[in-house]
Amino acid sequence: MKVLLLGATGLVGSECLQLLLEENSVSEIRIFSRSKISQTDKKITAIVSPFSEMNDYGSFFTVDAVLCALGTTIKKAGSQQAFRLVDYDYPLTAAQIAKRNGAHHYLLVSALGANAHSAVFYNRVKGELENAILDLSFERTTIIRPSLLLGKRKEFRFAEQIAQLLTPLFPKKYKPVQASSVAQTLVKQLFTTRSGKTIIESRDI
Repeated sequence: MKVLLLGATGLVGSECLQLLLEENSVSEIRIFSRSKISQTDKKITAIVSPFSEMNDYGSFFTVDAVLCALGTTIKKAGSQQAFRLVDYDYPLTAAQIAKRNGAHHYLLVSALGANAHSAVFYNRVKGELENAILDLSFERTTIIRPSLLLGKRKEFRFAEQIAQLLTPLFPKKYKPVQASSVAQTLVKQLFTTRSGKTIIESRDI
């Protein structure tokens, strides 16, 4: 199986990369990233390029499955427009290119509360992306909606430290989840045989 991984340098994406490297049935991991990854392995083929140039690398998207863990925050992106570019435009463009090149499975890291009709901008963008991906009608579409992600980030996030301490007090639906658990759940879906769409809520991770 050939898998294209987007977001390989991020919290969930880096966990997915390690799991994919351990899977004997994954023969090649293609990584499209705007920055160089530190991991090297004979399975990995990487292109370092702005995501705005994905259309210039159409043949690179000729894979069996695409695993998209791209994502940012409005604070980090700097504006709602910049956030939408990363969390909507780039994942959708990648899906469109991959579909044209024969990919049959698209796996997306979305978010708890994703809803195209939400009054909350973040949730609305996530929901709009889910709908747009489903409209492409891949043979298989897997969407996972994690709550607040926990793990070792490059940058310190105070809110996540507080959330980790308060995790026992959260209702199950809203409990923060480890990025490693999200990655394990997602990679496992690569090897299930069902067709159609699968949506995995945070409480089921």
